[in-house]
Amino acid sequence: MNAEPAERFEQFRPVLVRHAYRMLGEYGEAEDVTQDAYLRWSSALEMSQVVDERALARTIVTRLCLDRLRSARARREVYVGPWLPEPVVSENPNDPEAQATLADDVSFALLLALERLAPLERAAFLLHDVLDVPFTEIAETLGREEPAVRKLASRAREHVRDAGRHSRTSRQELIRIRDAFLGAIQNDDPATLERMLTDDVVFMADGGGKAPAATVPVVGRERVSKLLLGLKNLEGWRHVVRMEFVMLNGMPGNVTFTKDGIQDVAAFDIRDGRIAAMYVVRNPEKLRSVALRLRSG
Repeated sequence: MNAEPAERFEQFRPVLVRHAYRMLGEYGEAEDVTQDAYLRWSSALEMSQVVDERALARTIVTRLCLDRLRSARARREVYVGPWLPEPVVSENPNDPEAQATLADDVSFALLLALERLAPLERAAFLLHDVLDVPFTEIAETLGREEPAVRKLASRAREHVRDAGRHSRTSRQELIRIRDAFLGAIQNDDPATLERMLTDDVVFMADGGGKAPAATVPVVGRERVSKLLLGLKNLEGWRHVVRMEFVMLNGMPGNVTFTKDGIQDVAAFDIRDGRIAAMYVVRNPEKLRSVALRLRSG
């Protein structure tokens, strides 16, 4: 290999960061884990000959994520209100196929489904079903026998079935739906708003105790409509200076700005032209990567 180790690792980094993000649900943590993995990976190369450098990097990232998941799960048990993944602004926003693939991969629905798995189930499923890693390698990575690893992946698969499936919808149509949705709220039009929601629509907001937010999920068309129309009359809405359409985790989203910066971001799960779920992140600690991405263009 002619390239330096650092250059070779950079070829792996995007996939590794994404894998770590799926494991942890926190993008900043995923970047930290990947950098830590690079240091360990480069040290391993100096100490011995490595047959498959990519597999080694993947193994190190997975094991580091499992370590962090143990402490993360304890923190999330005492988290104030619903916990939502840290949102990520998507690349290639004008490509419906790319966005649907990304949504299948890291949508809020999928990441929340992964949260319900045991750490080893999560790792086995993501390695095999997402990264197409053979069970023999997964068994070595997780320190388990291959039959046990197959069972872990199978159990996980049952829990996350259908959580990541999204339709291919054009950016223009998504913007139209978002604008109609916001217009119904702005115009105090409950009839139009309710027509845009599925019967079992879910509204989840993550303030983490650091920003005002609903402390429990709200379910059902009438309840969600009433909540959204009520939120419009709160003090925070009057400080909004603009809203920007973005793709978040492959899903259509909205960034709300006040004069002080980003107030919150919302991602919409749209099924057959109607909103099936709305995920609002208000915890300022989870908005940093969105702010950085939007500033960098």
